[in-house]
Amino acid sequence: MNQLYSEAGVKRKNDSKSMLLRGLMVFAIIVGVLLLLVGSYFAIAGVILIAAMIFLFPRLNVEYEYIFVDGQIDFDRITGGSRRKTILRIDLEQAEIIAPEGSHALDGYNNMQLEKKDFSSGDKNVKPYIVIVNKNEKKYRIAFEPNEKMLSMIKQKSPRKLNQY
Repeated sequence: MNQLYSEAGVKRKNDSKSMLLRGLMVFAIIVGVLLLLVGSYFAIAGVILIAAMIFLFPRLNVEYEYIFVDGQIDFDRITGGSRRKTILRIDLEQAEIIAPEGSHALDGYNNMQLEKKDFSSGDKNVKPYIVIVNKNEKKYRIAFEPNEKMLSMIKQKSPRKLNQY
């Protein structure tokens, strides 16, 4: 049993939109507490508001995990540190090219209508890899950040599809 296996993961950086959303959620919790103090029917609304914010707040912590197994890559989203969901699974046979963002190998795909999926950390200092893939009669442009072990296994499985420059 000679399967290729590698996994990598990144934590999504907090951008200004998520920070604003966190601030609004904290404000909603404060409003909920004030509604509790007022009493009567407002207390019920306050409890519902606080419960909703406590339920939704951990979902803002997002991590992505990539699992490469013998020619397939699974893209999983982990929210709140515990909930895992497989977002997309691609087969390297469906991939046209895998190259770092900004590579000249991707120039032919810049003017195409591609559905974009971003499974990267969003860090400006890290250059993600881009996969152009045909899946279910659609073309996707997927951004992710594989580690060196995963890149070497992708190269071993499909050497002509990986462009590292």
